[in-house]
Amino acid sequence: MRLSLSLPLSLTAAALALSGCVVQNPGMGPAPTLPPVAAPAPDAMRSSARVIVNREMAKRLPGANVAPYTDCVMQSATTAELTSIAEAGALGAGDAVAAIVGRPATTQCIARAAAAAKGAA
Repeated sequence: MRLSLSLPLSLTAAALALSGCVVQNPGMGPAPTLPPVAAPAPDAMRSSARVIVNREMAKRLPGANVAPYTDCVMQSATTAELTSIAEAGALGAGDAVAAIVGRPATTQCIARAAAAAKGAA
Protein backbone atom coordinates (compact mmCIF):
# COMPACT_ATOMS: atom_id res chain seq x y z
CA MET A 1 0.00 0.00 0.00
CA ARG A 2 2.81 2.34 0.84
CA LEU A 3 4.52 1.87 -2.53
CA SER A 4 1.36 2.52 -4.48
CA LEU A 5 0.73 5.81 -2.63
CA SER A 6 4.27 7.18 -2.83
CA LEU A 7 4.53 6.83 -6.61
CA PRO A 8 1.55 9.12 -7.40
CA LEU A 9 2.78 11.65 -4.83
CA SER A 10 6.24 11.64 -6.37
CA LEU A 11 4.84 12.09 -9.85
CA THR A 12 2.60 14.93 -8.67
CA ALA A 13 5.50 16.69 -6.98
CA ALA A 14 7.64 16.28 -10.09
CA ALA A 15 4.85 17.62 -12.30
CA LEU A 16 4.40 20.66 -10.07
CA ALA A 17 8.13 21.32 -10.01
CA LEU A 18 8.38 21.11 -13.79
CA SER A 19 5.28 23.23 -14.41
CA GLY A 20 7.32 26.32 -13.64
CA CYS A 21 9.52 25.53 -16.64
CA VAL A 22 6.66 25.58 -19.14
CA VAL A 23 5.97 28.77 -21.07
CA GLN A 24 2.58 29.90 -19.87
CA ASN A 25 1.76 32.22 -22.78
CA PRO A 26 3.50 30.83 -25.85
CA GLY A 27 2.19 33.56 -28.17
CA MET A 28 3.56 36.41 -26.04
CA GLY A 29 7.14 37.56 -25.77
CA PRO A 30 8.87 38.25 -22.51
CA ALA A 31 7.59 41.09 -20.39
CA PRO A 32 9.22 44.38 -21.29
CA THR A 33 11.84 45.63 -18.90
CA LEU A 34 11.90 49.21 -17.75
CA PRO A 35 15.00 51.20 -18.52
CA PRO A 36 17.17 51.93 -15.51
CA VAL A 37 16.44 55.16 -13.72
CA ALA A 38 19.05 57.63 -14.82
CA ALA A 39 20.98 59.39 -12.11
CA PRO A 40 20.66 63.14 -12.20
CA ALA A 41 23.36 64.86 -14.18
CA PRO A 42 26.26 65.93 -11.96
CA ASP A 43 25.69 69.62 -12.74
CA ALA A 44 21.97 69.39 -11.96
CA MET A 45 22.68 67.49 -8.74
CA ARG A 46 25.31 70.02 -7.65
CA SER A 47 22.97 72.89 -8.49
CA SER A 48 20.16 71.35 -6.42
CA ALA A 49 22.52 70.67 -3.53
CA ARG A 50 23.84 74.26 -3.70
CA VAL A 51 20.31 75.69 -3.40
CA ILE A 52 19.60 73.49 -0.40
CA VAL A 53 22.93 74.21 1.30
CA ASN A 54 22.39 77.94 0.71
CA ARG A 55 18.96 77.73 2.37
CA GLU A 56 20.40 75.84 5.34
CA MET A 57 23.16 78.41 5.77
CA ALA A 58 20.63 81.27 5.51
CA LYS A 59 18.57 79.66 8.30
CA ARG A 60 21.62 79.68 10.56
CA LEU A 61 22.87 83.13 9.54
CA PRO A 62 19.79 85.21 8.76
CA GLY A 63 20.51 88.43 6.89
CA ALA A 64 24.09 87.47 6.01
CA ASN A 65 25.44 86.90 2.53
CA VAL A 66 25.88 83.15 2.85
CA ALA A 67 27.15 82.51 -0.70
CA PRO A 68 30.82 82.33 0.39
CA TYR A 69 29.91 79.95 3.22
CA THR A 70 27.88 77.82 0.84
CA ASP A 71 30.95 77.67 -1.42
CA CYS A 72 32.98 76.34 1.53
CA VAL A 73 30.43 73.61 2.22
CA MET A 74 30.23 72.66 -1.46
CA GLN A 75 34.03 72.41 -1.71
CA SER A 76 34.28 70.24 1.40
CA ALA A 77 31.42 67.87 0.59
CA THR A 78 31.90 64.62 -1.27
CA THR A 79 29.87 63.81 -4.36
CA ALA A 80 27.95 61.23 -2.34
CA GLU A 81 27.10 63.83 0.31
CA LEU A 82 25.96 66.34 -2.29
CA THR A 83 23.82 63.68 -3.93
CA SER A 84 22.31 62.82 -0.56
CA ILE A 85 21.60 66.49 0.18
CA ALA A 86 20.00 67.00 -3.23
CA GLU A 87 17.83 63.90 -2.79
CA ALA A 88 16.86 64.76 0.79
CA GLY A 89 15.66 68.21 -0.14
CA ALA A 90 15.22 71.11 2.21
CA LEU A 91 13.49 69.07 4.89
CA GLY A 92 16.15 66.41 5.40
CA ALA A 93 19.46 68.10 4.67
CA GLY A 94 20.09 70.02 7.88
CA ASP A 95 22.09 67.33 9.65
CA ALA A 96 24.19 66.58 6.58
CA VAL A 97 25.04 70.26 6.09
CA ALA A 98 25.85 70.64 9.80
CA ALA A 99 28.20 67.64 9.63
CA ILE A 100 30.07 69.16 6.69
CA VAL A 101 30.25 72.57 8.39
CA GLY A 102 31.72 70.89 11.48
CA ARG A 103 34.79 69.65 9.60
CA PRO A 104 38.01 71.54 10.33
CA ALA A 105 38.64 72.36 6.66
CA THR A 106 35.12 73.73 6.23
CA THR A 107 35.33 75.72 9.47
CA GLN A 108 38.64 77.26 8.38
CA CYS A 109 37.22 78.13 4.97
CA ILE A 110 34.19 79.79 6.58
CA ALA A 111 36.44 81.73 8.97
CA ARG A 112 38.49 83.02 6.03
CA ALA A 113 35.32 83.99 4.17
CA ALA A 114 33.99 85.80 7.25
CA ALA A 115 37.28 87.67 7.67
CA ALA A 116 37.25 88.67 4.02
CA ALA A 117 33.66 89.91 4.39
CA LYS A 118 34.65 92.03 7.41
CA GLY A 119 37.62 93.46 5.54
CA ALA A 120 35.44 94.40 2.59
CA ALA A 121 32.78 96.07 4.76
